[in-house]
Amino acid sequence: MLVKILLVFVVAIMAQTHGVMFRLVPNTQKCLRDEMQGNQIVAGEYEITNAPGQKIDYVVRDTKGHILAQKEDVSKGKFSFTSEMYDTFEICFISHVPATHRGIDQEVALDVKKGIETKSYEGIGEAAKLKPLEVDLKRLEDLSDAIVQDFALMRKREEEMRDTNESTNSRVLFFSIFSMSCLLGLATWQVLYLRRYFIAKKLI
Repeated sequence: MLVKILLVFVVAIMAQTHGVMFRLVPNTQKCLRDEMQGNQIVAGEYEITNAPGQKIDYVVRDTKGHILAQKEDVSKGKFSFTSEMYDTFEICFISHVPATHRGIDQEVALDVKKGIETKSYEGIGEAAKLKPLEVDLKRLEDLSDAIVQDFALMRKREEEMRDTNESTNSRVLFFSIFSMSCLLGLATWQVLYLRRYFIAKKLI
């Protein structure tokens, strides 16, 4: 019984989604960025307050400028796409107001889910005729896989950062040695030049 309560508690925490809400000023755009892993489903749901004579478009792009999702004159809806590799995506909402129309701010509510958050475990349970506890276990299994993938990604990033730091340290060391060599060479040249100058002037 205690295990079941614990599973339900963990699943309830997992099921919580964090949406954002912001105001969009007329004839401006606002963009939000987030990360996505390779072969990960990203799904979003948005709702925009109505304003007569105004329209809002949205576009989702990756860091290379590829359009992942796009729609014009929206008020409420959903979008989804699948990432091919680890990248950062950007969701932009763009306001359009005619010059003859006095625009007003519009509120945009956006909820984005990634990975296992996009799965409908209730539908999976009904299709496979699973018990509620089995559905929760399936959800926890997927969650553990996602955590393992996140740790693997973090380890990969740590290795990349370590390699970058070591490369930077080596470059700084070589640059310091080069700078010291140049300064020593310049100082030696100055001493020799002044010595020849004083000898030529018969000062020494």
